[in-house]
Amino acid sequence: MIEVPQGFLAMPRWWREGAEWLAGLPGAVQRQCEEWGLTVAGEVAYGSNAIVVPVGEALVLRMTPPGPEVGEQVRALRWWDGRGMVMLYDADLDAGAMLLERLSTPLTTRPVAEAVAVLGQLMRRLAVPAPDDVPSTADIVADRSVAFEREWEDLGRPFDRGILQAALEVAPALSETTSELAVNADLHSDQVLAGTREDWLTVDPVLYRGDIEFDLARVLWTRIDDMTEIVPHFDTAVTEAALDRDRARDWVVFRTVDYWLWGLRHGLTEDPVRCARLVAAF
Repeated sequence: MIEVPQGFLAMPRWWREGAEWLAGLPGAVQRQCEEWGLTVAGEVAYGSNAIVVPVGEALVLRMTPPGPEVGEQVRALRWWDGRGMVMLYDADLDAGAMLLERLSTPLTTRPVAEAVAVLGQLMRRLAVPAPDDVPSTADIVADRSVAFEREWEDLGRPFDRGILQAALEVAPALSETTSELAVNADLHSDQVLAGTREDWLTVDPVLYRGDIEFDLARVLWTRIDDMTEIVPHFDTAVTEAALDRDRARDWVVFRTVDYWLWGLRHGLTEDPVRCARLVAAF
């Protein structure tokens, strides 16, 4: 049986849930290996919600708690079918198991300028026609923007009203789009690993449709501590992804304010500071 890493056991997700799943995880990995004819071939790696177990020479077994998110991710992986994305070979939704191609070094190991360029290229590479029944970026803006002022007030007006107003002013335009392209709504350096079929491949996707500028803010705020200046990196992403610069800027403002409010509601302390710096740059 595998040994579950202590770092994974200490992840915030498990502070309030998942004790039973964690206790049964070594046995679940063993059963899945037996079912799929796999042999553990290396040390267990992990993220915030899943462990990844090397099996054989070129595959990994990913295990996460079963639930709707697993089915959504499997659908996303099958939709992109290896285009800029890790390849899915098999899945067991009831077990929360996926059999994936093995990747290596994360993009976080590369300098920020290189990483942002790669992420911009991936934004465009993933922009294939999307299914019409996945969440729309336009609908998300419409739903979230109506809550901004109330949340801002409830949190004690934590930042200048002008910042809030800037996000509300761009919301009407962002809540309309003619784009039907696929959008990965969880794109950042931690979710991109070096591959062999392609230099860099995305993992753990969230499939939306609409404006591919949607997650540009995340591309920036997740590496903002490595940036002396922000706008040049924004320009790199815009160029590499062939984005409309003004619309990309509006998306950065809206999504950063949205995440800022979310982070404050959930007690985050470091990311709201990053959001403040990102908004100030624009």
